Amino acid sequence: MIDRLPVTMALSAMLATASGMPVGRGRRPTGAEPPYYLLYAMPVTLSGPPLEDENADASLIYQVTSVSGPTTELPDSYGTQDQAEWMGDKARQVFLGRDPGTGLWLYPLSVTGARNTARSLDIEAGAMNDPADAIISYVQRFRFDLTPA
Repeated sequence: MIDRLPVTMALSAMLATASGMPVGRGRRPTGAEPPYYLLYAMPVTLSGPPLEDENADASLIYQVTSVSGPTTELPDSYGTQDQAEWMGDKARQVFLGRDPGTGLWLYPLSVTGARNTARSLDIEAGAMNDPADAIISYVQRFRFDLTPA
């Protein structure tokens, strides 16, 4: 069985390092103001071998919410659709980008005891915002397939 927490921690670190932006796991990053990312581990449905099977593969889905918002130095600023879409583009590059020469992931997912075999965009809901709000969010879900290493 592949434990989910190490995958969640690795994805959070990967997105923060590669994007240069704060990432909160299920909540706003401590002390961060927008823009930032929120990473949610989506509920798992199981099928296949019993949980004690140490050779079972895992397919895990994570939601990334890109949160656009005002710049604290500019009092009249606000989140923009462009910023939210740019953040969505960056999240796709981080999780799905490959080196054209080697075909390897641009950002490897390092999880002890597991090897990442596939990644895909599961759902992209896109922008979610209230026009009266200063914050715009952009929602994507990614699937990561892993096998025991």
